[in-house]
Amino acid sequence: MLYLGLDTSNYTTSAAVYDSETGQVYMAGKLLPVKPGELGVRQSDALFHHTVQLPGVVAEAMGVRENIAAVGVSSRPRNIEGSYMPCFLAGVTAAEILGSVSKIPVHKTSHQVGHILAALYSVGRHDLVNTKFNALHISGGTTDMLLCTPDEDEIIRCEIVAASADLKAGQLVDRVGVMLGLKFPCGPELEKLATGGDSLIKIDVPTKNGNPCFSGAENKCRKMLEDNVPPSIIAHYALEYIETALMKMIAFHASCDTIVFAGGVMSNRMIRESLEKMGREKLFAAPGYSSDNAVGAAIYAYLKETK
Repeated sequence: MLYLGLDTSNYTTSAAVYDSETGQVYMAGKLLPVKPGELGVRQSDALFHHTVQLPGVVAEAMGVRENIAAVGVSSRPRNIEGSYMPCFLAGVTAAEILGSVSKIPVHKTSHQVGHILAALYSVGRHDLVNTKFNALHISGGTTDMLLCTPDEDEIIRCEIVAASADLKAGQLVDRVGVMLGLKFPCGPELEKLATGGDSLIKIDVPTKNGNPCFSGAENKCRKMLEDNVPPSIIAHYALEYIETALMKMIAFHASCDTIVFAGGVMSNRMIRESLEKMGREKLFAAPGYSSDNAVGAAIYAYLKETK
């Protein structure tokens, strides 16, 4: 059976097909166009670009495959009351039209649950949906430590036990990257730049009610740039700051033996290598499944249909 997933985030238009018989996933995605020097796009522009890009992205993911059994779609950022972003309307509209025309079920989930399911798929651990585990969802829109438990309706119920107090880790990456003249989204280029840097500056991560703060790190990077500190050192500082903040979150808030890492920031090798040295079982989404993608939405449709 084939299951189609759609995700229209503020970064990427993405589609994926999950083949439950072979276990294979077929992915396609296209970044939203962002003008040089800008930090993303407005929601109205994101909605427009998704509408333009979705047909081609879905066609690429589908290929010659046909007879989709169900559709999964990200309809909101998180599975909590009031969670909403207009950009997800593009995917929901496409999913509902497809469901009506093809007479197949449409299952709506959150972008966050999609990220976690994609991570579990990439490490071959779908069994964890039946257990309790912690997850760190680290991206441009979230820096959340989650307690994940099985749920009849949502497959996974995600309770936020800690979160950044101001900026998100991904926002810090992109703001510092754009500050240094890198292309948005800046993760891969900032990581490459940081490899030429060094740990020359003491990292101090302040917290608010136990939650890490990131805005001070942005200000520190701007001050270093004004003082002509080499860009490689600034990039290294930003990533090491995030790494230290996540270590604090794990040390103070992780309650389970297993921690799953998802979201675009977790594709950073420097951060991953440091976190791997800590205790507990750590499951990192493969880099191709860390950034925004529709794999989790497709897996969600499969799980909803077969539970």
